[in-house]
This record gives sequence, C-alpha cells and structure tokens, in this order.
Amino acid sequence: MARRRSGFAGRPRGRGRRRTRPGASAAVEELQIPTEPIEIPAVLTVGELAEKIGTGPVETIKLLMRRGLMMTVNDPVDFANAAAVAGSIGVKVLRPQEEEGSIAGDTVGVVEVEEEDPGAELRPPVITVLGHVDHGKTTLLDSIRGSAVVDQEAGGITQSIGAYQVDREGQKLTFIDTPGHEAFTMMRARGAQVTDIVVLVVAADDGIMPQTEEAIDHAQAANVPMVVAINKVDLPGADSERVKRELSERSILVESWGGDVVSVDVSALTGAGIDELLENLALLAEVQELKANPTTPGIGVCLEAHVDPSRGTLATILVRSGTINLGDQIVVGKSRGRVKGLVDGYGNPVKTAGPSDAVEVMGLGTVPDPGIRLDVVANEKVARQMVEEREKADRGGDGRSLATLSEVMRRLNAGDAEELPVIIKTGTQGSIDAVRRSAERLSDDEVQINLIHTATGPVNESDVMLAAASGALIMAFETGTQAGAEKQAGIHGVDIRQYNIIYNLIDDLGSAARGLLAPIENEVVLGHAVVQAIFPAGRRYRVAGVRVLDGEIPRQSSIRVQRDGEPVYTGQIASLRHFKDDVRELSNGMEGGVGVEGFIDFREGDILEVFEIQLESRA
Repeated sequence: MARRRSGFAGRPRGRGRRRTRPGASAAVEELQIPTEPIEIPAVLTVGELAEKIGTGPVETIKLLMRRGLMMTVNDPVDFANAAAVAGSIGVKVLRPQEEEGSIAGDTVGVVEVEEEDPGAELRPPVITVLGHVDHGKTTLLDSIRGSAVVDQEAGGITQSIGAYQVDREGQKLTFIDTPGHEAFTMMRARGAQVTDIVVLVVAADDGIMPQTEEAIDHAQAANVPMVVAINKVDLPGADSERVKRELSERSILVESWGGDVVSVDVSALTGAGIDELLENLALLAEVQELKANPTTPGIGVCLEAHVDPSRGTLATILVRSGTINLGDQIVVGKSRGRVKGLVDGYGNPVKTAGPSDAVEVMGLGTVPDPGIRLDVVANEKVARQMVEEREKADRGGDGRSLATLSEVMRRLNAGDAEELPVIIKTGTQGSIDAVRRSAERLSDDEVQINLIHTATGPVNESDVMLAAASGALIMAFETGTQAGAEKQAGIHGVDIRQYNIIYNLIDDLGSAARGLLAPIENEVVLGHAVVQAIFPAGRRYRVAGVRVLDGEIPRQSSIRVQRDGEPVYTGQIASLRHFKDDVRELSNGMEGGVGVEGFIDFREGDILEVFEIQLESRA
C-alpha cells in the first residue's frame, strides 16, 4: 500500500513522498503551528523546541539536519539555530531580553527575526559601495564623509575594510567601503548578509567594465536593492546615456529609461549630485522600513580585524541589533574578550554603539575572521562556554553548505530551493550567449536554471566565493581554472566542471535540471520490533533487547523510535545482535539486541520501526 505523505508549507510544488509499510498505515502527524510570535530561550532541548513550534520531535530533528546539525531529542539547541528552524516553517520568534547563560550561534541572518520584536525601532540603512577599481568608489565616500582617505591609499586602491556613518538632515546612513565585490561576497559566504542597499559606481567616461559586470552579478546574487551612481560626469568624454544603455543591455533599467533602478549623475571630486544621491538612499531606506531593537544585548558582524602593536586586537564591527557598551563581554566566532574601547568611523571614542553603528572594538584575545558574528553575552563564563562549544563543533565539521550538485539537490528535495544556480566561464563571448539561450529553454515552472554570473576568462577566486555564497555550480567551457581558485574550491566544497565540447555542457545542464525535478521519496517500512528490556553496554551506551513483530530488521537501515504512538527519535542502526553474535538482520519472531546511533533513552514497550528511503526519479 502506498500513499503520498504531506510536507511543510512552502515545499515546492510537484514534490512528494510515498510510504509503504506492512499492515495498516499510521496517521500523519498533525502540526500545530503557532500563529503568534513565541519567545525562545537562549538554550533549549530539541524536544522543548518541537513543543514550542508545534512540530513533532522527528520533524524538528529533520529541520535541524537540513541545517547540518545531527541531534537527538534531548540535545541542547542554541537560540540562533532554534530561531532559524522556527522561521523555516513560518513561526515568528522573539529573543528574551536578558538571560543568564545565554548562548547564541554564528549565523548572522537570524538577527532579522528581531524585526518582529515589539521593541524594534527604525534603524539606519547599511550601504555598500561596489564598482570597478578606478571608477571612484573611495573618492565618492571621501566626498560624502568629508575626510581625506584617498590620499593615504597606495595607488588609489582601498587597503582595508572601513565603515562610516553620515548624518543627512537628522537621518543617519551607514556606508561600508570594501576592497571589492570579493570581500562583499566573502562575508555572504560566511553567513553575514550585512548590506541593505548597494551603490554601484560606474565612471561616465569608461562605462561598464569587466569588474563592473562582476559587481552587478554579486549584488544581484545578494538580492538587495541597487542604486547606480554615474561618477566623473564632469570629465571630457563623459556620457551618462551610454552608461544607461550598457546597463539596459544587462537587464538593469534605470528610472529615466522606464525601469525601477535609481541612477544619479555625480562628481566625487566636485561634490555635484552627492545630495541627490543621499536623498535617494534615504528614501529607499524609508520604503524598506528597516528595524532592530536597541535595548537587547548587541549582535554584530566583524568587517575587518588586525593586531595593533600598541592597542592589541582591533575589530571593526557593524552592529546589526541591540547595543554594545564599554565593559561588555563579547564573543566573535571563537574569539572572546571584554570591550575595553569603542571608536567610531571618525576616530572619536564612544561609550555605546547601537543598530547600524560601525565601531572599532578593542579587547578581543585573538583576531577573528571577517563575516563572523559578534554576540554580547552575560558574563565571562558564558563567553568561555560559547567558544568551547564552537571549537568542539569545528572538530566535528564546520557545517558549511557545499556548492555541489548533490547539495543543491538536497536543498531542493528538502524544500529549501527551486532553482539550479550556475556560474558560467568561457573562452569566448559567443559561447556565453549559446549557454544562456539553452538555459532559458531548459527552465520551466518547477525548476529554473539561474545563471547568476557569466563571463569570459579562467575561473578565479571571486567566482568560487560567489558560488560558495550562493550555492552555485561552476561550469567552465574552453577555459582553465586559476590555482588559487582550485584551492578555494576545495576549501568551500565548490564543484568546478570543465568542458571542451559545448553540447556536453548543455547536456549536463539539462540533466542537472531534470535531476532537480523533485524525485519522489518512497519510504519503505521493513519491519517493527518491540523493546522488552534495556541493557547497558559501556558507561554511556545502551542497547535495546527486542522481539521482531513483523518483517525484518536489516543492519544497514534507518530506524524510528516510537513511544505511545508518537515518534521520539529517528536515526541509524549502530549495532545488531542475536544473543552474543553480530548479525546482518533479525527476522520476524526473532529476539536480539539493537543499538541506535545517538540514542540511549529506550523504554520498555517502545516500538522500533525500521525503514529505508528509495528515490524515484521523475525524469
């Protein structure tokens, strides 16, 4: 007997799961999803989380597994991961105001759940400036903030990440100046979506350059609003209309051409158009209604860090929510310390930093990486515990989401994706056009092939970082891969596929798309057993003494522990014995011992349901 098993709301259309089992089918677990925001403590067990968000323990464990976390019903879950799990099924979450022993994770994106907090207030927008290397990015920021940074930089190239806040008629705007779109995407690859608006700087006398195209692709992949600043309009040969035409050829239509992208003519040297640019940025921020709660413990993102010979470790921090105060205990990834000093973007010492403020923090013990989350915690004990937990987690794997075809398929099957993101690098421009036309032809209503970046030349590190941040595959046709890119691809788990025949590339693109058409998961129940006794097997391990009720129990199978008709744990069989002998399977009516990976809380009368998942392709 087979039936289709229901999934969570938001699961892509056309995806299903059939379940076959001996005897009568069990009722599908009813979900009681809260409609009002719920408060989640800093730490709670998987079982407690399941109760709060209205799902069964098994479904909650599955949601955690999709985030790369292998947990049992009694394992603790920190606020960051609990909030992410709740958000994935539409449950709004509130962070507690203050809690002793608070432990938060590293994922910056979950800060956004605080926008539903009743204490949330409007915050300044965070604006990142991107563009070609010599089109005037830093000169534009220099004009906006009225300082002299450019003259101190070698060759006019930004040497470090800076962040500055300006005040325009009472409204604050925070600007981040990056060395390029690579650094912008590197933070995204580490989970830090810090930008609210991107300003794309294009020189009116140069037009769209290769690095400009890359910046456009990186900004669009981040899915944030874009404002185009057409710079150097005062120079001979400047042609704003040509820039707008070149932008339109890349599917970016500015307002004066009937589109919805704001463009402003500016001169960073003379200051012309700067007020109009700031006005448009302020209006765009007003429409977005960006909010954060300034009364909660501070949460931020490390933009840059280094060691100063006289002041020790200094980290440039962008505050995303809450407030950082002098004397606070902080944790940034696996670095911790007490805030000994705060300096704003103009070199002035300050005592506090609130949402969207950018400050230099002194007091960390070691240098954290850019893109890592900062948390203000209750005390030094909590800080030390957080660092120890993260170091322990790193030893078991970093949980990074790999940019491979199998990982993309896993996300789609889990309901987390409906597209195949691809980066195309070729030897000639004509090849790009052929691939683009094929992608449009292969896409349909269920699965879209999204070419997030296409360019000529070898695969470089920037391509790999974009793939890591966006979960994209890289397909290279008649071109090579730089050595640095190969190394980064290995670190981040990015697939780079090389082709010399374009038809092979297109065929693989089509095969990947067909493979993404939601295979049906057939859950085949193999048998059931009842727990009759529990035996210790070492200091921290227990084995269930069972009798097989029906079917059989193979050694290499998944197993579900059911108690009073409710599933309490799903995992893998770790050991299988008949008397003292290790066996490959137990048949109907036999007695034996069963060990389950990650689970020891057996009780007499528990039902063990053994099953396997079989995928049926829709192609």
